[in-house]
Amino acid sequence: MSHQCKGLKLLKDQLSGTNIVIYAYGLTDPVGDINYHQGRRGSRMIPLQSYANPPLEKKFTDLDYFEFRMNNDVVPVNDTTYYCRVFKAPAEYPIKRHAIAHKTLIDPNNIDLVHHLVFFACDPTAKFDDNNLPYGVRDEHYRELSACFTGTSTIWAVGGEPLVEFPEEAGYPVSGDFASKYYMLEMHYNNPKLTPNRRDNSGIRFYIGKELRQHDIGYLSFGTVVSTLALAIPPNMERFNVDSYCPSGFSKVYFEFHVFSSQKSRTRAIKS
Repeated sequence: MSHQCKGLKLLKDQLSGTNIVIYAYGLTDPVGDINYHQGRRGSRMIPLQSYANPPLEKKFTDLDYFEFRMNNDVVPVNDTTYYCRVFKAPAEYPIKRHAIAHKTLIDPNNIDLVHHLVFFACDPTAKFDDNNLPYGVRDEHYRELSACFTGTSTIWAVGGEPLVEFPEEAGYPVSGDFASKYYMLEMHYNNPKLTPNRRDNSGIRFYIGKELRQHDIGYLSFGTVVSTLALAIPPNMERFNVDSYCPSGFSKVYFEFHVFSSQKSRTRAIKS
């Protein structure tokens, strides 16, 4: 019972009401290395209490918005799949606009399959055929999509808030002279039952503010490269530090920026 209680405490920031929880477990308490759980995993719908304060969607009903969604894509009959689709930046905004909120749109038919999604702003140097934008299983198109893995814009995972509002003084820039002209949506499908003939239309919606805000939102990543060997935390560690280093020129110019969580919109000032 103690392990169950500890697990539930980690979920205290989820939405009130019925939630989908992904779980995995071992047969014994780990001593030393934590062994892989094999097939002992699944998902359940359970009621959870939320301590968050997400905005109401009616707050944005009179705003323009655009969406990036899967296009009735077939979910592969594999245990786990990372599936990507590239999109061109919306053309209806000739000058820069600010997105002030975004909503994760999970296909109601695939709540049991979607594990998480990652939305990327492709590198400004990325070039694609606008009439034949790439899509498919990530590992089969990795070289073609490599320019789009450099700029993570937002992430959603099971249990996260579907609707996120940015701080009132800042917005995410889109179109106009914004450098990124392409975006990519990466879906992680968890299909342990190998269910066939499932199609998905999940995605993300951005609400566009009526006026530009004072600051642009950017994304600063710390840590290591994306790799199964990049960050391995040993078992039974009370603390595990990850050091990140910037080029010397980064701190030669004094500036201040504010960091906020894309799930909670809490800000913190950081000075160079």
